Amino acid sequence: MPLTRRDVLKSAGALVLASRSARAVTRPWQRDRKKEDRMNSRHLMTLRLATAATEEVGSTRHGTLSIFPVTGGSFEGDRLRGKVLPGGGDWVTAKPDGTFELDLRVTLETDDGALIHMTFSGVRDDANHYFRTLPLFETAAMKYAFVNRLLAVGIGEIGPEGPVHTIEEIL
Repeated sequence: MPLTRRDVLKSAGALVLASRSARAVTRPWQRDRKKEDRMNSRHLMTLRLATAATEEVGSTRHGTLSIFPVTGGSFEGDRLRGKVLPGGGDWVTAKPDGTFELDLRVTLETDDGALIHMTFSGVRDDANHYFRTLPLFETAAMKYAFVNRLLAVGIGEIGPEGPVHTIEEIL
């Protein structure tokens, strides 16, 4: 009886499963990883925003929408520093469960004149002291092209001068 492709694949699959169960539970690549049970990150920047009076859109199908126009601000880190240009904003939707959904869009200008478009989505939950964001960056400046391909997370707080975000690059 000739072997079919299906027979070969089934046999190969059975062989792989049998060899997996015969191996030690911890594989060599897993042992190395156990040294790093946490993600590694490094500080990318601290972002401080200045906002104008809130624009209350009101009750929408997604929740109560408020817009916080961004009038300026600053950002600083080891590889990035400069100012936040006026004209952006943070679209904040208050949800029925007491959380806020964030949608920020701003333009950053580095000290040497490069422009970086930054957006982030996020969640703010004041009752549980939770304020996290997922920033994305886009630029045409070759010096700062690394921001186009990095993954970042942020922790925010509302300070006396306005929102402050500590943004970490995930390594």
